[in-house]
Amino acid sequence: MHAALGEPVRLALVDRLSLGDASPGELAREAALATNLLAHHLRVLEDAGVIRRRRSDGDRRRSYVQLVDDPLVAVVATAAPIDEEVGRVVFVCTQNTARSQLAAAVWARRSPIPVASAGTHPADRVHPRAVRTAHRHDLDLDTAGTRHLSQVTRPGDLLVAVCDNAYEELTVRPADPPAGERIRLHWSVPDPAAHDSDDAFEDAYQQISGRVDRLAHALSA
Repeated sequence: MHAALGEPVRLALVDRLSLGDASPGELAREAALATNLLAHHLRVLEDAGVIRRRRSDGDRRRSYVQLVDDPLVAVVATAAPIDEEVGRVVFVCTQNTARSQLAAAVWARRSPIPVASAGTHPADRVHPRAVRTAHRHDLDLDTAGTRHLSQVTRPGDLLVAVCDNAYEELTVRPADPPAGERIRLHWSVPDPAAHDSDDAFEDAYQQISGRVDRLAHALSA
C-alpha cells in the first residue's frame, strides 16, 4: 500500500477521493490525465487494496471509484480543507427517506455547521428502518417528513449526494444544473431500502458515518 502511494499522482488521487467518490472520467478530467495513464494508476491502487469500484445504482454503465473502508487508508488519505465559507451542508438522495436523513442526523451530532436533507423525488415519509437505525445510535432523526430539494436549497449550501440516482440526475444528465442545485460531493452509498433489512440500513449508516467524519474535519480545518 505504501509503495502504491509513493507515486505523487496516485497519492493525489487518493486525497481527492477522501471527500467523495468519482467516476474514472471525472478523475481523468480533474487530474488532467490521459485515460490509459489513469487506468494504470487506478489498477495499482486497486491491487494494493486502497480503492474499489462500485457500479452505479442509476446508470449501470457508470462506475464510481471510492476508498476502501480500511483504517490505514483513512490515515494516509488527507482531505484538503475546503477553503470557502459553507453556510450549511445539505445531504441529498432520491426519496429523502433514509440515506440523506441518516447523514443529516450524524452530521448534527458531529459538526456545528447547520445541516438539512432533501430529495429529488421525495416520498411521503421517512423509512421506518431508518428511524430504528437512528434510535440504535441515539441520533435525533427528523421524522416530521420529507422535502424536495427546491424547498431546501439556498445560497452558501454545500450539497452532498448520498445516492447515485440523485447525483446523476442533477450533475451528469443536465448540461447546466439548476442554480442552487449543484452537487459538490458524491457518496455512492447503496440504497438500503432495496434490501429492506436492518443489516442493510446499518451498513449504510456505517459508510455514511465515516464519510461525515472526514468532511467535518475538512470543513473545520
